[in-house]
Amino acid sequence: MSDKRQAVLDALRQKIADLPAGPGVYLFKDPADVVLYVGKAKSLRSRVASYFQPAADLIATRSPEIAHMVSQLVTDVSVLECDSEVDALLRENRLIKDIQPRFNDHLKDGKSFPFLQITTREHFPRISITRQPQSRGVKLYGPFVSVKELRAALPLMQRVFKFRTCKLDISAGDESRRRFRPCILYNIKQCTAPCADKVTREDYKLQIAHLRKFLESKGTALRRELTRRMKSASAERKFERAAELRDELKALDALHRRGLSGEDVQPEAFFVDPAEGLTRLARLLDMPSPPRSIEGIDIAHLDGGELCGAMVCFIDGKPFKDAYRRYKIQTVAGNDDYASIREVVWRRYKHAGMNAELFPDIVLIDGGKGQLSSACSAFDDMEFTPPVLLSLAKKEEIVFVHGRDEPLKLPRRDPALRVLQSVRDEAHRFVQHYHHILRRKATLGQ
Repeated sequence: MSDKRQAVLDALRQKIADLPAGPGVYLFKDPADVVLYVGKAKSLRSRVASYFQPAADLIATRSPEIAHMVSQLVTDVSVLECDSEVDALLRENRLIKDIQPRFNDHLKDGKSFPFLQITTREHFPRISITRQPQSRGVKLYGPFVSVKELRAALPLMQRVFKFRTCKLDISAGDESRRRFRPCILYNIKQCTAPCADKVTREDYKLQIAHLRKFLESKGTALRRELTRRMKSASAERKFERAAELRDELKALDALHRRGLSGEDVQPEAFFVDPAEGLTRLARLLDMPSPPRSIEGIDIAHLDGGELCGAMVCFIDGKPFKDAYRRYKIQTVAGNDDYASIREVVWRRYKHAGMNAELFPDIVLIDGGKGQLSSACSAFDDMEFTPPVLLSLAKKEEIVFVHGRDEPLKLPRRDPALRVLQSVRDEAHRFVQHYHHILRRKATLGQ
């Protein structure tokens, strides 16, 4: 190993010693600030330090690829602190899907975390585990961090609350139910068999209410009962039964290893018809008809270096990549997002104002109220009325509208918000890709 590389590793070990000891997500980066690997940790300091200990055998404990990455490529590490290990796992999943790091083999596909879904518009609600939850007519719990643990917990809950998991369409007014033969779950007392008219709609509704109360609490009463029965079985030397009860306790604990459906958003888990989202957006913005074209703009930089911008175009809610544009910032020095946005907006739309091109129906800026104001100021030098201007702030997901005092605060699964998120996220992806190209060229002198 060269002295230069050894110095880099020594500097990393010194930085790692100051990392927080709590849960979070860590990102390994190369000299061009490209993220090579994303991981989660119960203790950030301990986990990240384990990669850089001189005695660590990464080939045996991780893989040859990870060993090569750590020994030869990593020059920096960034961390994001999280409230819990579950929060860290969910954030790791989101980052890997968004960034697609080179050395992460798992979580790169479109597979999302599972949800527990309870229908709310059926006479006899059903419970199911799904990775593609409905956006309406259901109550969702999750996302859960392990589908295996959730599947283990479902029979336990079913033994207690006796809900149905079948896909039958059951109506309370269907007289033929009285002649229907229930499945084996009724015989083993795991379902009250609404399919065979063995339970009234009111009583079944009460079962589901108890289930929802359990899912929204810590389940301490049931946990105490299972613990008592496990200890009793062990004292009576019924060890197999004690082991079964122990496994049920583990399954119960797994129900609390989950995020919140309203906060831990997984866009790929909820399909939204673009036409529905655009129609909803037109109503919110008082537009005479649904917008057909939306352009999204974002800026990328690293401490003012390789400052660039990008524009993406969506037609009828779908990406139109032939119209994408990239901009290397020319008039801004240093780290100034506002001035950079103003330059990109001016360069993109100055020709449209001279009737050389058509305006889009909506221009969406990645950012908050300040970024939107900067975009608006670009039109001060143009003698024409700008199109509808919006900005979408990350984290809070608040929509700022030019000309309105109050922003739009939409539910996380609102179809209009989902359309805007798609444009914003694609603009972010596209500009980050261009930024990495510029960083690589600057680093390698190409």
